[in-house]
Amino acid sequence: MRLFCIAALLAASVCVQGQNQDQMGMSMPMNMPMNMGGPAKSFTENLLRRNAAGTDLEPASYSPPMVMRMSGNWMQMLHGEVSVVEQQQTGPRGHDKLFSVNWAMPMLQRSYEHSELTLRAMFSLEPATISGRYYPELFQQGETAFGKPIVDGQHPHNLFMELAALYDAKAGSHTLLSLYGGPVGDPALGPEAYPHRASIGDNPLAPLGHHMQDSTHIAWDVLTGGIAIGSGSRGIRIEASGFHGREPGENRWTIYQGALDSWSTRLSIAPHRDWAAQYSVGHLHSPEAVHPDEDVLRQTASIAWHHTLGQNNLNATAVWGRNHTIGTPTNENSYLLEGALSLRAKQTIWMRIENADRTSDLLGADAPSEETVIGRVQAYTGGYAHSIWHNHWSAAELGAQGTAYGVPSSLTPIYSAHPFGVAAVLHWRIGH
Repeated sequence: MRLFCIAALLAASVCVQGQNQDQMGMSMPMNMPMNMGGPAKSFTENLLRRNAAGTDLEPASYSPPMVMRMSGNWMQMLHGEVSVVEQQQTGPRGHDKLFSVNWAMPMLQRSYEHSELTLRAMFSLEPATISGRYYPELFQQGETAFGKPIVDGQHPHNLFMELAALYDAKAGSHTLLSLYGGPVGDPALGPEAYPHRASIGDNPLAPLGHHMQDSTHIAWDVLTGGIAIGSGSRGIRIEASGFHGREPGENRWTIYQGALDSWSTRLSIAPHRDWAAQYSVGHLHSPEAVHPDEDVLRQTASIAWHHTLGQNNLNATAVWGRNHTIGTPTNENSYLLEGALSLRAKQTIWMRIENADRTSDLLGADAPSEETVIGRVQAYTGGYAHSIWHNHWSAAELGAQGTAYGVPSSLTPIYSAHPFGVAAVLHWRIGH
């Protein structure tokens, strides 16, 4: 059954042809040229665009870069990004590396009289473009490489980041019922995953709080149901998910499977077309391979903002994430504020500020068997990129960023007092 679902989704992403009937308030008419779309006109329309990963909610005024076209009854869409990064870091634990982070998302949508079907896939070649099973990032932790916990590094994404289907049905003029599921998906837990947030700018590095905020954006055997009620640009949505809680293994080329042993629920609110907020809580069964007997209760809250002024766009996101190891007093908290300013589609300026608890896993071989919080790290990142090339369906930017760290006294002996990282970034994206 699993292989059948995967084959069906892949085949549909390549072969299905058709025509979109402008039902349910969709903003994409049949004769729309490629690389158009624009902001959503209502809360319901924003949900039905399904441009983000999983069922994540974006501000209605934000229109992600992509290319699209009508083919028979189907709207075909594609968006994605590739960054080539040269990363260099100082201090005893700093390392240098050339690597690429990347993803591509093809989608198909078809509208019926009172419902809509979306087929979506997402792929990444990071298992091939990130050697050694991780890229260097000071103070980052989570998952494993070669059987050992990854310390001061970020793991690559999987080849299959998402293989899922969504079905939305109207239940009245202001109510939308949704069902989402697939062998690989993003359950209703956390904010929009960091690779897809407009507020990251061209920053290629994962947030230090990733494993307290949005690490479930690649999960196995996901099933989500939701109900949304909205009028105009305002609305509210409640969702619940069941999924397999173990994080991806080291073989990033395959699809894992497991029982629906974990759950989550999320409340999303859109008070204005420029705003989207969420609070979510989830129970993760044995998420980390290095701590297989530990279950985690995760809580997250976030606010996303998008504003357009002429040809300039400003995006910002604030996130809080917390992991509580069930049955222990261990609580890990993380706080993030990030923003990106796009000036006339020619220049991008971005920043990220983080304050994140770090655990004893950072100590490597000297770590105790029971994971505990050993300090809180601050990270301050700023970057700039300039457009160097574009055509009618893609664009490229060249830029650089730097990150300075605030190190607690408990970690100064092994990291030094003022470690620093710099990165040169060549960024290419589909759409404008």
